[in-house]
Amino acid sequence: MLINIFCAKCIGIQAVPVTVEVDINSGIGIHLVGLADVAVKESLLRTMTALQSIGFRIPGKKIVINLAPADMRKNGSGYDLPIALGIIAASGQCELPALDKYVIMGELGLDATIRGIPGALPIAEYASAAGFEGCIFPEESALEAAELGGTRVFGVKTISDVLRILEDKEDVSDLLVTGRNVPQAEKTLKDYMDFADIVGQDGAKRGLEIAAAGGHNVIMVGSPGSGKTSLAKAMIGIMPRMQTAEAIETSKIYSVAGLRTATLGLMRERPFRAPHYSASMAAIIGGGNGENILPGEVSLAENGVLFLDEFAQMPRNITEALRGPLEDRKVVISRLRSKVEFPASFMLVAASNPCPCGYYGVKGKCTCTPSQRQAYMGRLSGPIMDRIDIQLTMRPVPPEDMVRRQRSEWRDNACQCETSAEIARRVLVARKIQQIRFAGTDVHVNAGMTGEMLGKFCRLSDECAALMEKMSNRLGLSARAFSRVLKLSRTIADLEDAAAMVSSGCRLTGHEDLSGESGFDAMGYDAITLPGSYRESPIAPRHILESFSYRFLDRLER
Repeated sequence: MLINIFCAKCIGIQAVPVTVEVDINSGIGIHLVGLADVAVKESLLRTMTALQSIGFRIPGKKIVINLAPADMRKNGSGYDLPIALGIIAASGQCELPALDKYVIMGELGLDATIRGIPGALPIAEYASAAGFEGCIFPEESALEAAELGGTRVFGVKTISDVLRILEDKEDVSDLLVTGRNVPQAEKTLKDYMDFADIVGQDGAKRGLEIAAAGGHNVIMVGSPGSGKTSLAKAMIGIMPRMQTAEAIETSKIYSVAGLRTATLGLMRERPFRAPHYSASMAAIIGGGNGENILPGEVSLAENGVLFLDEFAQMPRNITEALRGPLEDRKVVISRLRSKVEFPASFMLVAASNPCPCGYYGVKGKCTCTPSQRQAYMGRLSGPIMDRIDIQLTMRPVPPEDMVRRQRSEWRDNACQCETSAEIARRVLVARKIQQIRFAGTDVHVNAGMTGEMLGKFCRLSDECAALMEKMSNRLGLSARAFSRVLKLSRTIADLEDAAAMVSSGCRLTGHEDLSGESGFDAMGYDAITLPGSYRESPIAPRHILESFSYRFLDRLER
């Protein structure tokens, strides 16, 4: 008897169909065909042992197992469960009338328990699109797709649970995870470094606020101890939680990479990735052997922050490899027999010393020659700097400021610096403005605007156009840098509108007003409603001038 079990495999973050065909006929031996890798071939012994451990017999006949399509390599241990079900059904040991209604994946233990698999979320998305009634996954993997909707997802622990579903004889709602309220370890602003705890660097804080509001790339150049790393770590705390579409896309990447065991359900917190500057090309961009290609840090930072410390120290081939992801918001990894695409819509936050010794600009401490300094900064090529919208110079914090701050805290137990919560309110409102602006498109922030959107949302008055022309000629900006200055100006204008709304007490849906503390932690876009009278402000000369002020590296000879 020939039995078909429907499965899938992930190529990038997209799932493609795989059918496990099992036929039992006269003869001897167990034959697995269909370009199976070592992990799949080993599944035969695991599967046979698991079935015998719960009382099923292995037929003493010829068992042929085909993984179709036969010209696509199959990898991983997720085919254990489909193979086991195929043997049970083909040998007539159980009637499974609902077998063709579900996409089924899972790894088997020797005691017939079912273990987690990577890629459950994109597979569930495929099952919904293909019209299947549902999916059957290991419980720990099924919880990834609990909030997806569109199809039923069952979480199982043993083969017995699977048979209950496929026999279609009893209520199995206890195994259904779709719509289940999945607990998550929610983070609040208190879990992140607070901007108020970082002494000085008001200009850098302003630049990072703009970057967070519009999704712009940032580089901070300054001496050791000036606060670059601390500011980067505080960055994620002023960004709003992801929208559902963003959460699904980011969660799919982590699902494929097998990194979803720490949290359950969709990822709502924006990722913060900080690889060491000695990381390999494959670790940063992504890679792997054969068709087993995994996402790198640029993809794992999707819709979040990629922090690259000691940026100028990174191998030049790696920094240059960032050109494509920074421009196209995706990574295409090509191998001899495969090509995989991963999203890479991240915000780059880079940090670098200004010279080899690190102390250029600190009186009496730099030991580098002008040629050494020029060669050091020359490691950051023009094409890379073109793609970085905000370029910040960091000066050491004066000792008197640090002493004054400490004494103030001792006396008053209060901080006079602006907190992350205060900054985050403005960022949230600015992001809400952009959400409304780009509704119905796959663009979420100003940094992602297309050329057509630039013409629509970044129109310039005669005065602004003359200023743009004058400043661009003075700095010798490329067409790319020109458009990025426009995008940055649009974000600055949005932040100005946001600040005005926050100061006027813009209301939150079901919360206190934005000028207060109540209910702000872990707040998302949908928590805020803009005033009905709101009309976005046009780009003004002051917005353009501030945008140009953040391109200081363009004014240096590197």
